[in-house]
Amino acid sequence: MVKDKKLLRDRYINSFQFRLDFISMLPTDFLYLFLGLDYPEIRLNKLLRISRLMEFFTRTETKTNYPNLFRIGNLIMYILIIIHWNACFFFSFSKYIGFGADDWVYPALDDPDQPAFGEFGRKYSFSLYWSTLTLTTIGETPPPALDSEFFFHVVDFLVGVLIFATIVGNIATMISNMNAAQAQFQSRIDNIKQYMQVRKVDKVLEMRVIKWFDYLWNNGKAQNEREVLRYLPDKLKAEIAIQVHMDTLRKVRIFADCEAGLLIELVLKLQPQVFSPGDYICKKGDIGREMYIIKDGKLAVVADDGVTQFVVLGSGSYFGEISILNIKGSKAGNRRTANIRSIGYSDLFCLSKDDLMESLLEYPDAKGMLEDKGREILMKDNLIDLDPANIMPEAKELEENVNKLYGTMELMQLKLKKTLGKYKNTDKALRHRIADLEHRTGEEVEDEDEEEEEMKREEKEVEAEEKEKVDEEKGEEMKEDQEEGEEEKKEEAKEEEKK
Repeated sequence: MVKDKKLLRDRYINSFQFRLDFISMLPTDFLYLFLGLDYPEIRLNKLLRISRLMEFFTRTETKTNYPNLFRIGNLIMYILIIIHWNACFFFSFSKYIGFGADDWVYPALDDPDQPAFGEFGRKYSFSLYWSTLTLTTIGETPPPALDSEFFFHVVDFLVGVLIFATIVGNIATMISNMNAAQAQFQSRIDNIKQYMQVRKVDKVLEMRVIKWFDYLWNNGKAQNEREVLRYLPDKLKAEIAIQVHMDTLRKVRIFADCEAGLLIELVLKLQPQVFSPGDYICKKGDIGREMYIIKDGKLAVVADDGVTQFVVLGSGSYFGEISILNIKGSKAGNRRTANIRSIGYSDLFCLSKDDLMESLLEYPDAKGMLEDKGREILMKDNLIDLDPANIMPEAKELEENVNKLYGTMELMQLKLKKTLGKYKNTDKALRHRIADLEHRTGEEVEDEDEEEEEMKREEKEVEAEEKEKVDEEKGEEMKEDQEEGEEEKKEEAKEEEKK
């Protein structure tokens, strides 16, 4: 953004807009002192400010919180301006032809029978009335008498039809846009109603679904946050998410001391969810794939019968954070340990295990800290087994460790090959230097071709040994496959004998 006043001034002076603004600011009103008030045309230069007016409307429309209301007011103002301008043109045209020359033009100003037509208020009101009747194509005006009057009237009718048709169309579009969100939401409800009717869903469940939609609309929660914010850059999206959700996330005990970068990552991944009265958020024994933070509403920890309440959780509470951390030695594993049910309508934030692990990939220190905190919580509740013999690694973890070993072995082989190559090159260079020294001292020199042949023989021997090893491994695999096949055949034969 350029803030240098000199640069801004120079750019503005060299622009075409400066010329228009300069002409529009000329004080032509002083000409009224010499010509009188009967020549309003001398202020036509003020119309050059129309571009500035349009710029003001465009900028205000993007900044206002009520854009549809502003657009409707804007259109009404356009209608009044067009009618006003047409009234001015009619009065000027009547002046050109002659006031009172016929019934179509403005009446004579000095008519003793109608002295009111000489007053300023009557001049403007009559011209405005004629302009409104003509542009709205009502047409209850005296017929033209001259050819120029016919042409003027035809042009006025055409302008009225085109402009007012455009304005009416814009008003209809704006009114439909004002109700676009409601229409879209209602269409979604209608589709679900139709689906439930076709599938013959129980009426009680159907009413629960409809009430859930009513709650979303009445409380302004029908919008999808990701859909609304998808056009924003990541930076602005993160700032909005921090303003809306950061306080809620900081209430979670295990995230209280995490670094800001991780919290921002997690804030962007929080998903709002709404539960109806009586809905189960989770049941005992379910696999825990997400954790929940209560924003509004109340949840009850209930017994298996769904009626007996042990604890009531309110706004700011959270649960399920241990199951998504997958802490080794946890007696519950990644299973839910309680039944949690919504008492009324409850607004929750959901953080999935996949989103958490994806964020922790870039923050390994935070991952270790979260696991330590989770382990402390489990130790307090006596829900962790610290015996190493009982802590079995996960299949995924074993697979990752094996892949790391294979990667390390491949890296070691590459390094070994590079070392052997460097050794061969160094050995060859030393042999050449020794041969050169022997040649200079007159001693017998071994044939270089023989040396190269010896090197090739050694390489071939190494390759042959490697091939033998590979063949032996393949032979062992073939033998194992054959033995497995023979065992399968023997088992099949035994099963047939039993039959």
